[in-house]
Amino acid sequence: MLDVMSSAIDSLSAALRKSNAIVALTGAGISAESSIPTFRGAGGLWQNFQPEQLANLEAFERDPRLVWEWYDWRRGIISGAEPNRGHRALAEIERRKGSGFILLTQNVDGLQDRAGSRRVVKLHGDIWQMRCTECGTVTFNHEAPLAVLPPHCSCHALLRPGVVWFGESLPELEWQRAVEASQRADLFLLIGTSAVVYPAAGLAETAHQAGARVAVINLETTALDDLAEWTLRGSAGQILPRLLEQESSGPGFGEGGSSSH
Repeated sequence: MLDVMSSAIDSLSAALRKSNAIVALTGAGISAESSIPTFRGAGGLWQNFQPEQLANLEAFERDPRLVWEWYDWRRGIISGAEPNRGHRALAEIERRKGSGFILLTQNVDGLQDRAGSRRVVKLHGDIWQMRCTECGTVTFNHEAPLAVLPPHCSCHALLRPGVVWFGESLPELEWQRAVEASQRADLFLLIGTSAVVYPAAGLAETAHQAGARVAVINLETTALDDLAEWTLRGSAGQILPRLLEQESSGPGFGEGGSSSH
């Protein structure tokens, strides 16, 4: 089994080295390695509420303080966490590949930003962002815990978390950027996600249909394993640094690529 894994890592490292348009899509699994509860797991429960009961507009309109208390709890957990080896490895791929790499994430925790990534498309928003429910002003606030719940805008209206709730569409510009990047990719990395949350999971299918090779890096089987040329069972923190080690030792490595994401 170890030999099979090593062979797959060698093969994917070679593809990573040769690719000029790499897209990575990350899910909750990579942040779970930083001890952040997964959104859908038992560790993500708060006061016995299911996320679906709180992460929606109706719940916010009914009891904004309750919803904000949940987000304040989550922000407190995230503020005490640190980016892990998987986050840092993705930031290093970006540093090496430049415009030939783009990261799409379903996570809202901002750990990838703290790891040094700059070419990040946040499909589900950012928990550190606040948006006014009246004037639409967007601000960033990294205070945890928040001094006042629920927070208000300077126009006195309620602020809401700048995340995508159940029943809401993904942000249009970010989605369009993600689709275009996936259509141009020659290598698509699916990392730490079970690939069951759409439309984000469909980006790997978009890339594959356009000719990209697909790699799955996850602890468990995913809905898109059959699509993948490589399926590496393990955590991002274990596998991504190994890919970089192999890539660094290979010939012809350089910055940039030709993609213009």
